[in-house]
Amino acid sequence: MSLPVLLFAAGFGTRMRPLTNDRPKPLIPVAGRPLIDHTLDLAHAVAPPRIAANLHYRAEMLQAHLEPLGVRCVIEAPAILETGGGLRNARDALGTGPVVTLNTDAIWKGPNPVAALLAAWDPEKMDALLMGVPPTRALEHAGAGDFTRAPDGRLTRGPGLVFGGAQIIKPEGLDAFAETSFSLNLLWDRMLAEDRLFGLQYEGHWCDVGHPGGIATAVGLINDTL
Repeated sequence: MSLPVLLFAAGFGTRMRPLTNDRPKPLIPVAGRPLIDHTLDLAHAVAPPRIAANLHYRAEMLQAHLEPLGVRCVIEAPAILETGGGLRNARDALGTGPVVTLNTDAIWKGPNPVAALLAAWDPEKMDALLMGVPPTRALEHAGAGDFTRAPDGRLTRGPGLVFGGAQIIKPEGLDAFAETSFSLNLLWDRMLAEDRLFGLQYEGHWCDVGHPGGIATAVGLINDTL
């Protein structure tokens, strides 16, 4: 089984300044390649029917990079839409049904998180399945985690696992929100209330590359030099 993939690539990259003064964060080089290309590798490995990306900041630069790679670009204008609004805005490019979403500012070392999510996905009981990383394996990230995972995989808010930015989600619930720009946290909260938000624990390492300090760590992770 495979599902359409949405790459979240619209953000301003404020934590990455000054490197993002003249380019979008997904195009910052990491180990000799644009950061977003590492995420694309994860998506391509599961042969999705289509890949789309939402763009806003310096959209023309990302569009020039992604379209030759077969990625459908959805430009958010005039305002950025955040994750919830961005996914809803990209649905025409993705088709109907569940989708994989991937943040583009992280490096994964270990099993392909997308493949693991697809293998565990059960749409009969799940409205979303998130990949979480134990804090001890979440490099360049501070904090005790975003979610607590029960033995049956159900999530609650609290310490335990850091959301790594990879998930499968049913987007239909987005239609209930009147806001134009909003976070997927609002949809997750509804799923939590209905006991339909699930998670997996990642068995490898993950690095946040949302700030300049994360670049060297990510390179070390990729090159096995940490």
